[in-house]
Amino acid sequence: MKAKISLILPIISVLVLLLLMPLVLKNYHLNILTEIIIFALYAVSYNLLLGYAGLLSFGHAMFFGLAAFVTGIAIIHLKGIGMITAIFLGVFSAFLAGVVIGSLLLRHKGSYFALLTLAFNALFYAVATKWHSVTGGDDGLNVPRPELNVIFAKIPVETVPQFYYFTLIVLGIVILFVWFFTRTAMGKTVLLMRENEERMKFIGYSTNLSRLILFIFTGTLAGLAGAFYTLHFRFVSISAISVEMTTVVLLMTFVGGTRTFWGPILGVFVYIILQNYLSDITDRWPLFMGLIFVFMVLFIPGGLSGFIMDMKERVAKKREVALEGNQL
Repeated sequence: MKAKISLILPIISVLVLLLLMPLVLKNYHLNILTEIIIFALYAVSYNLLLGYAGLLSFGHAMFFGLAAFVTGIAIIHLKGIGMITAIFLGVFSAFLAGVVIGSLLLRHKGSYFALLTLAFNALFYAVATKWHSVTGGDDGLNVPRPELNVIFAKIPVETVPQFYYFTLIVLGIVILFVWFFTRTAMGKTVLLMRENEERMKFIGYSTNLSRLILFIFTGTLAGLAGAFYTLHFRFVSISAISVEMTTVVLLMTFVGGTRTFWGPILGVFVYIILQNYLSDITDRWPLFMGLIFVFMVLFIPGGLSGFIMDMKERVAKKREVALEGNQL
């Protein structure tokens, strides 16, 4: 019971704090916070593949970018479409891509899997670049933000605080659902497959099916993040489906750490804040971000969350030693 309370109380505290943010932050900072929430879901979906299943993917952006483009194209070409319908179409496209590509890829593991995801991402990127009449190619698409139709009511989400609350509620619920998923039998099965797949097969689990379900699930989550990305920026370009977008989420996940569920979210927060700060003072900010990544890999391989956990363990051990010394 105490363990559950210790988990639930921090979550409630963070949610209350996030709900109060529009009261204290200006629109510029609220925009950044909205971007952090969107990329938090993207990073969480990637960490399910990398941290939980041990599958290194260089093509996660194909789901993110595909849903971003489908959402934008639907809003532009389907007159009168509501926001929920546009998001659904984007997410459904990512789901279908996950089913088709996952069925082809998951016969492979390790470096073969990583390279094949890179190849598929390059294919999607090439289509987005060449199909200029639909995707806008290098110019991208300016996407108006439609109204939010809920049953018979129309809720405006034009202002920054309105869209922030919409993003926080929808993606916050999804992130909490994913956290719950990692604590279910299916989520723990994924971890066990990573540790000892042969034993899982021996006791009767279909590891290929479990891996396929996870791949589709993570692709769909990335698609949801991509749909909100388009709505947030009101613009989508081929950068959303480029390998660079996968590199970004890889950096975020590594910086935050794959040892915990919340690590990638911490990585997103640090990455976006640093990116905005460095880009304001220098045009060479990617160089500094790369140096930070190299530093993290060399000296803090567990990421920030791993570093925090190690520090907690050290402090706990010191307290135990101090208590034992006092008792003696």
